[in-house]
Amino acid sequence: MTSLSHQAGGAAPSLALFCKVVDNFGDIGICWRLSRQLQCEHGVDVTLWVDDLATFKRICPPVDPAAPVQRVAGVTVRHWSGQDGVFTPADVADTVIEFFAVDIPPGYIDAMAQCTPRPVWLNLEGMSAEEWVEGCHTLPSTHPRLGLIKHFFFPGFTPRTGGLLRETGLDAERLAFQADPAARRGFLAALGVSDTEQAAFKVSLFCYPHAPVAALFAAWREHDTPLVCLVPEGVAQDAVGDFLGAAAIPGAAATRGALTVRVVPFMAQPDYDKLLWACDLNLVRGEDSIVRAQWAGRPFVWHIYPQDENLHHVKLRAFLGRFSPQLEAANAFNLRWNDAIDSRGDWSETWRAYFGAHPASAERAEQWQRAIADNGDLASNLLRFAGAVRRQSAQRAI
Repeated sequence: MTSLSHQAGGAAPSLALFCKVVDNFGDIGICWRLSRQLQCEHGVDVTLWVDDLATFKRICPPVDPAAPVQRVAGVTVRHWSGQDGVFTPADVADTVIEFFAVDIPPGYIDAMAQCTPRPVWLNLEGMSAEEWVEGCHTLPSTHPRLGLIKHFFFPGFTPRTGGLLRETGLDAERLAFQADPAARRGFLAALGVSDTEQAAFKVSLFCYPHAPVAALFAAWREHDTPLVCLVPEGVAQDAVGDFLGAAAIPGAAATRGALTVRVVPFMAQPDYDKLLWACDLNLVRGEDSIVRAQWAGRPFVWHIYPQDENLHHVKLRAFLGRFSPQLEAANAFNLRWNDAIDSRGDWSETWRAYFGAHPASAERAEQWQRAIADNGDLASNLLRFAGAVRRQSAQRAI
């Protein structure tokens, strides 16, 4: 277990993670995976502060949206209801993480300044492949009033970043599932996927509402190869409902031309991993599902979270430059899917070009999965850095 300094009396090291749900499931998805791994694999006493428990429940059914404090899978979950509150040094964890630059309660920060020793304070940033991230990873920032030092911590794709979230046994679990036809069949059958559909080219679809889903469906309908698209409930509702000619509820399905669209229940994180492992292509969005798609070792297309002035296109191109510089058809699909090149009009040629290059994309996905694993996992890297900061602070205090 990576070491953190322990509280008095030999108690487990403590960590507080503050999360505000902005990108629907991405923010809480990342924070919940991190919290669970820190507790399960590293023995950290984690408190997860979340402002939206109802969204949290969608990916973690044991969560009670009405409970202000609860224990879920060994993690203390607290409803973060506002910026008010009185805190004392006893309330402060050994390590404090604000996810994606959220403003944690001022009273909590004041209590941090009263602690001896002071806690390690980290701003866990969003994932990016842009070159500037390496220069900003672990940089310190001093609080203007209290003198507290906060460090920026960036997930990423090189050894000079924090790596990506990955549980220790994830790859072994994936390989065992993908090598077991009965396990795959059973999982898909439980979602209503018939034997005929299981034999088709399978795509999972998770995207933002503005994705050109209807145009892609039209291309899939006219393709030579049967294709099954598995869509979680609530995703692309208008396009899915129009295709089905009915409400897009779990179990609803329709076949038109070569395409079958099937709505599946919105699922907890472990089952979503299996969905990614079971499909031939995964269309994912945001940051949580794109990370899981990379660990799936399957080809994927990323619907990136939109930003003002199309800054997300810069972020997407930076990622494609690292992941698939030689895969022109896959890159064209990604860019058009994100409207970085014109997404209007007929998608038939874009899809045919991608489908023809799919074997190369599959080979690259496996290579990439192995390469990024060499950077270590985010949770372990984060704890290692926190321990180094704590030792440096102790040395300065001597």
